[in-house]
Amino acid sequence: MSRKLILANLTFQVIVAIILGIIVGYAFPQFAPTAKLISQVFINLIQMLIAPIIFLTIVLGIASMGDMKKVGRVGGKALLYFEIVTTLALFIGLAVANIVKPGDGFIHKAAVGAAKVTEYQKQAAEINWLEFFLHIIPHNVFEAFAKGDILQILFFAILFGLGISQMSQTGHSIINTFDKLLKVFFNIMKVVMKLAPLGAFGGMAFTVGTFGIKTLQPMVKLMGSVYLTMFLFIFVVLNVICILFKFSLWHYLKFVRQEILIVLGTSSSESALPGMMEKMERFGCSKSVVGLVIPTGYSFNLDGTTIYLSMAVIFLSQVFQIPLTFGQQLTLMGIMMVTSKGAAAVTGGGFIVLASTLAATKMIPVEGVAILLGVDRFMSEARAITNMIGNGIATIVIAKSENEFDEARYKETIATTN
Repeated sequence: MSRKLILANLTFQVIVAIILGIIVGYAFPQFAPTAKLISQVFINLIQMLIAPIIFLTIVLGIASMGDMKKVGRVGGKALLYFEIVTTLALFIGLAVANIVKPGDGFIHKAAVGAAKVTEYQKQAAEINWLEFFLHIIPHNVFEAFAKGDILQILFFAILFGLGISQMSQTGHSIINTFDKLLKVFFNIMKVVMKLAPLGAFGGMAFTVGTFGIKTLQPMVKLMGSVYLTMFLFIFVVLNVICILFKFSLWHYLKFVRQEILIVLGTSSSESALPGMMEKMERFGCSKSVVGLVIPTGYSFNLDGTTIYLSMAVIFLSQVFQIPLTFGQQLTLMGIMMVTSKGAAAVTGGGFIVLASTLAATKMIPVEGVAILLGVDRFMSEARAITNMIGNGIATIVIAKSENEFDEARYKETIATTN
């Protein structure tokens, strides 16, 4: 019986799938295109559910709050927390990169990936960061849902929730209907999550099959530095935050372990977004806080992405032997504090943001991003996992600060988590 339970456990299945993906990718690199297709199918299934789940959760959260001052207060606290924590993440990345110096002695080949670099440069040149906040307001609501633009859906959902909250008692029927719809989407998600092992297998097989393992040897130092920094951020910075707000980081990580493994396999934090929203409620956070903080965090609280950006810039300055003063490094960090906020909404994510930052500052050749192309996929897992873990902790912190955290439910959850 215990053997059957282990085999049926989703966590066990995902771990086995990741190991098999690495083996298949290494032994049969020609399988990579098919593996990418398998992984993409799973990610598409998850992305299909993200827009309606975010919309319904935010609407229900705001409509159930009633007090609009509370909505503003929760949103303001969340943004302040995001800014403080992402600033810490940037400086930790900066410190480790300057101490370890992963780019020293690296002999670059500018021609590597030249075609891809040109593509990234073109996309980066099209980004106008001054228009970022204007982009949040959709000119067509249906287009926002069709494209799955989280920021635009978030904006419309807030207005929709405010509209329902003004209806008082007459709005209860709409709230009840939306609550039932949300349960339907979560049930669909449970079905989709059964395919998570296939998604993880495809993602790892594609990564190893495409880029190989030997090609990563010159970049091991950078990868090690990035993973070390993410580890320090999670188990030092975030752990201190957990201690200050009186909950266990270990219990939290144990509770979301399936989502961590799914992100590890797919390299996409979005693949765990619906599951995180449901689990944060089960962990003790109120629906209203979860509905506001988690989706907002996916655009404004990208701890892993900001760490990667800071380290990548310093790494490239060392590769090209361009010494940056402390003042110049701070300038770059200040620019990335803005540019990193758009990473989730831009196709290509952190890579595009990095290219646009280099192009804007003209301190480091933008062609240098070609050096990172081969190993970016392997570092994207660390970025995505750190982003996801950070957003969950942010939700708990805001919930506790608003007295919207159910301690009894939290204790019951950690007691029953195997």
